[in-house]
Amino acid sequence: MARKLKGTGDNPLQMAKELTEEVNAAFENGSFYEKVSPVTQDLLRFWFSDVFCDNRQINFHEGQKQAILNIIYLHEILKVRNVKDLYLSTNPELLQNMDIDDLNKDKYQHPMYGVKMATGTGKTWVLNAILIWQYLNAKEYDFENFSKNFLIVAPGLIVYNRLLDAFLGKEDENGVRHFETSDFYRYKDVFIPEAYLDKFFGFLQSSVAKKEEISSKVTGDGIIAITNWHLLSGVEEDEDYDSPLDDPNKVLKKVLPISPGTTVGNSLDSLDNNFLKGNAIEFLAELDDLVVFNDEAHHIHEVKRGGEIFEVEWQKSLNKIFENKNGNFIQIDFSATPYSTSSGKNKVKHYFPHVITNFELKNAIHQGLVKLIAIDKRDEMSSMPLDFKAEREGNRIVDLSKGQKLMLRAGISKLKILEEEFKSFDESKNPKMLVVCEDTAVTSYVTKFLKSEGYGDEDILEIHSNRKGEVSETEWTKIEHKLFNIDNYESPKIIISVLMLREGFDVNNICVIVPLRSTESSILLEQTIGRGLRLMWREPEYEDIKSENRNNLFVKKSEPNNYLDLLSIIEHPKFLDFYNQYIEEGLVSEVNENLSSGRILGDMINVGLKENYKDYDLYWPIIIKDREEYLNKHDLSLDDMDPFPIPLDELELIKGESGEIFESQELTVKTKFGRYRIVEELFTANSYNEFISKLVNLITEMFVPVGRSNKGFPIIQINHAELARIIDDYIRTKLFNQNFNPMVNDNWRILFMSKDSIVNHIARQISVVLYNMQKDVSVVDAEVKKYYFSEIPELRMRENYSLEVSKSIYERLQYPSNKGGFEKVFIESVDADSRVSSFIKINEYYHSFASITYIRDDGLLARYFPDFLIKIENDIYVVETKADKDLINVNVQSKRIATLDFLEEINQLPGGDRMDSKWNYVLLGENTFYSLYNKGASIKEILDYAIVSVAKAKGYSTLDDF
Repeated sequence: MARKLKGTGDNPLQMAKELTEEVNAAFENGSFYEKVSPVTQDLLRFWFSDVFCDNRQINFHEGQKQAILNIIYLHEILKVRNVKDLYLSTNPELLQNMDIDDLNKDKYQHPMYGVKMATGTGKTWVLNAILIWQYLNAKEYDFENFSKNFLIVAPGLIVYNRLLDAFLGKEDENGVRHFETSDFYRYKDVFIPEAYLDKFFGFLQSSVAKKEEISSKVTGDGIIAITNWHLLSGVEEDEDYDSPLDDPNKVLKKVLPISPGTTVGNSLDSLDNNFLKGNAIEFLAELDDLVVFNDEAHHIHEVKRGGEIFEVEWQKSLNKIFENKNGNFIQIDFSATPYSTSSGKNKVKHYFPHVITNFELKNAIHQGLVKLIAIDKRDEMSSMPLDFKAEREGNRIVDLSKGQKLMLRAGISKLKILEEEFKSFDESKNPKMLVVCEDTAVTSYVTKFLKSEGYGDEDILEIHSNRKGEVSETEWTKIEHKLFNIDNYESPKIIISVLMLREGFDVNNICVIVPLRSTESSILLEQTIGRGLRLMWREPEYEDIKSENRNNLFVKKSEPNNYLDLLSIIEHPKFLDFYNQYIEEGLVSEVNENLSSGRILGDMINVGLKENYKDYDLYWPIIIKDREEYLNKHDLSLDDMDPFPIPLDELELIKGESGEIFESQELTVKTKFGRYRIVEELFTANSYNEFISKLVNLITEMFVPVGRSNKGFPIIQINHAELARIIDDYIRTKLFNQNFNPMVNDNWRILFMSKDSIVNHIARQISVVLYNMQKDVSVVDAEVKKYYFSEIPELRMRENYSLEVSKSIYERLQYPSNKGGFEKVFIESVDADSRVSSFIKINEYYHSFASITYIRDDGLLARYFPDFLIKIENDIYVVETKADKDLINVNVQSKRIATLDFLEEINQLPGGDRMDSKWNYVLLGENTFYSLYNKGASIKEILDYAIVSVAKAKGYSTLDDF
């Protein structure tokens, strides 16, 4: 029988692995969707479906997706009740290898999920997604396992303020937060489906409570309480309570009663804060349900003192908060290092028992989500018998050792080379160096040494933390303005800290770390490295060269050939075993040679405009407003209307009694009696007004057959009241070339004397006037915005995958490093053809205006960027080069139709808005190009042959024509 492990070992990682396999199988076969709520289904489709992901520049990466899926699966599908359930629901046999009694502790008797994700891989995005999932389900359904109450616990002030930025937006210089700068708003297209946006934003903007507001802020629909762990532990941020012997005054403060006064800690404000701190815990304990997120939760494990195990103080507060919630309490812990290490010679990592997903640093590095890591090994460092601890006289530090100064000089040398190369390439890139000291007393000596090396006060930022690596309120006030957007400024260049490791440190531009600490703690070592892992070169144009670096490191087992997103750690002899372990696992590389500036950027170069770029400049026309025709405004007039040809006096003579005469007749003797008259006209009218109304309808409507009857439909839009007025004026003054009152002496009967004469004459005269008015139009040409390609004065590209060209605005044009041979030959051929006037390779990252909107096969709108724009004489060719296998892709066909529609509109523009050229669309297959080019065809002949016609675009021709 296997010996039961006192602790967890790596059993939680095995459970997480088996759980992940089960979750992914359910997600792939669709059973996952069948077992979750409609709201959860909507969120999963929005977050992870290709239909949405393909239309976003940014999406959840693999590690984030897995964490989200695993939590939802455990909570909504398996409905686990406690930590032991995690194992019973996946692989109960793993419990045989663990201390099962430990899992019976109160703190494990509720749903509890540990998310192990490497530093810099976006744990906060997982937190955001889970919060959205919980809230929207709780809002929609009355399910016990969902909540609208959230507590987010940060390890210190830096992460606390980062979370406030994420939820409320960043502060401006006046201390006002702007929601538009929050993570939720900036990335709303990633987080929240449109149908739920208003609902969630309404909750978010009204329900966030800062640590001092938790028990006092009034919220109507749940709460998002954000605090640091000090609120739960009952200590001030400025306190360091490792030992009573460190400061006996703290013992007195804890033991003796406090009273109002003016000294720090006894002021009324301080008493209020202590009162509210207690109130906050009571407030949270009284909530019916709660979801707790612990960010950077590697500090939550128990502590052992004098052979006894103790809970950390803030865990005791959590125990109090959840004890009366009847299971309606969820705890989600995030950490890159969720383990403790056993003491003794053979150290064993014991992972938190509730780890349910494991996104390793190795995975993050291989996927390019964090920086690569290089250990700067120097031959002289490994051979010189130097001390790498500070020099001391007794217990007092008096200076840095020679070994420490050597490491600092190595870091400075690396930093200066990076600064010079990065700044010459991109002025916005400011590399930083982090120095991690062994003791707070060492920081002043490091600063003194750096100043002796030529650095000024503005170049150095000291961050003082206590022995637990926490920044106090006092210290935060000093450094906050310097840390704000530190990546965007040249200074400070060097950050010095003792332990600032327990919490995230959002500086993307740390490129060099000098670890002066001599600790052998694996957690501290991993956290030290984690502070520099966040990506600095995030722009898409650098992905290709960074991918090549990863290939060199992981496939070819060779050194990286450039230093883009590569973290350099100056080797410390105490860390050799740790470094060797990372090297064996393929996480880091060794750099043994002296750094040469030529290798910093690899073959990345800046390519600018030629001096004579205007000779080759092209533009992309965007129709801001379509060509339109406007009716010229005219008042209806009698001037162009003719009178009726028969004079009124003649009509009065023959008016008589109009209509058909009817009379009654007896059937047997045929006696007639009872004469009466029926008017037979088309437009009968009991009043003159009704007659006018019918005339208006006759003129403005057309009767068409609908089924078995006729129905009137409008044929012209006109002011009916104005039309009625002009008809009345015409009848009274112009119809008979004299005044005519239809309401006197039954004159209106004259209008009905013949249905084919007077009534039709009136209608015809009015209709002619209206028709002529419609023909009198003014044409306003389309409004066109011309986006010149020269508006982008500089491109960044790889020199090894670019060509010098003569007929373009840029000195060089880029082609793909992967299977870019066809484009390379095409560029060379176009540039060498004497008939080509100019051309450009469209880069979608820079020339974002040169796109065409099309409808994908799934019905969503997308943007399409052609490959080239080529001008030959009076023709512009919009060219897409494709491998032949891609020509039958459904989306390629959709792009064809959209492009032809776009070019048809362009070709209707005046010549000055389309470079006095006809625009043509070319879909050029690789085989077609080579077959014609090898036979001596010119570029124009090749392009003309491959022009996409309407017939081809709509599939009436075969793809062989391409």
